[in-house]
Amino acid sequence: MEIYYDQRSDGAGNFGDDLNPWLWQQLLPELLARQDGVILVGIGTLLNAKLLKRVKQAKQVSIFSTGVGYEQPLTTLPDNWKICCLRGPLSCQALGVSSELAITDGAILLRRLIKPTPTQFHKAAFMPHIHHAVFAGHLWQQICHEGGIHYIDPQSPVEQVLEEIQQSRVLITEAMHGAIVADALGVPWIPVITSPRILQFKWHDWCASVQQPYRPIYLPPLAKGYPRYGRGVRSARQVANHWGKALLQRAWQPALTRQQEQLAAALNRIIVERAQSWLSDRAHLENLTQALEGKLEELRHDLSRLN
Repeated sequence: MEIYYDQRSDGAGNFGDDLNPWLWQQLLPELLARQDGVILVGIGTLLNAKLLKRVKQAKQVSIFSTGVGYEQPLTTLPDNWKICCLRGPLSCQALGVSSELAITDGAILLRRLIKPTPTQFHKAAFMPHIHHAVFAGHLWQQICHEGGIHYIDPQSPVEQVLEEIQQSRVLITEAMHGAIVADALGVPWIPVITSPRILQFKWHDWCASVQQPYRPIYLPPLAKGYPRYGRGVRSARQVANHWGKALLQRAWQPALTRQQEQLAAALNRIIVERAQSWLSDRAHLENLTQALEGKLEELRHDLSRLN
């Protein structure tokens, strides 16, 4: 079995996507060792029209805890696709399938692989969206330092990001899988938005699965003048490219601009003023974890019958 997950064309790592090889290798090693023409589509917002071309060579496509979003919507599900489960109820609605297929994001299964740690060094940490980290990581580090907040780079290795989240009392995050993992590990999280690049549909989809509201805090943008919205996942490169150009023009500046100082102050206020943080009910999360484990067993049984 092969794993399909999003991999950036620029080679940069992305924590949410990189969870796939890290997690599935530990949970499904016997299936990944097989050469059976099966493709597993797991963690990520991958269910869109472009996926049809990306996995067209597969004998069978197994969809496990994946979310709908980006690009053009799927209008048909091929006969060789099997949906084991989806990220949330909005994904079910978008695909026109039974709501019973909605469980939650598969990343919560790392609860079975990681032991909680009582040591928390950071009063708060901030994880930006991957695009913002790629184009302005050095500035985000400065801003976080100015605000007395630990910076977590989503491009870092999975194990490092997991450790840094665990070492934080609260995670302020634009990256949804930062929130998902924080929730799984018992670290309260605060969603924020600094640009229209954030796809709110996927956040609402996952938050519904863990019975939490999605109420992001809107922060000042890092750069002015970006396009308001990008129309699909990769067409939002327009936004990213604009950010890249705008931020590169500012990169030489040794000190933070007034706008960036305001952003640092806004991040700090979130902590000082004790902004609302979120953490799903532990009993409910355990039920979701067990439901995903049941779907893993169904997947093993299903694939064991393939020749």
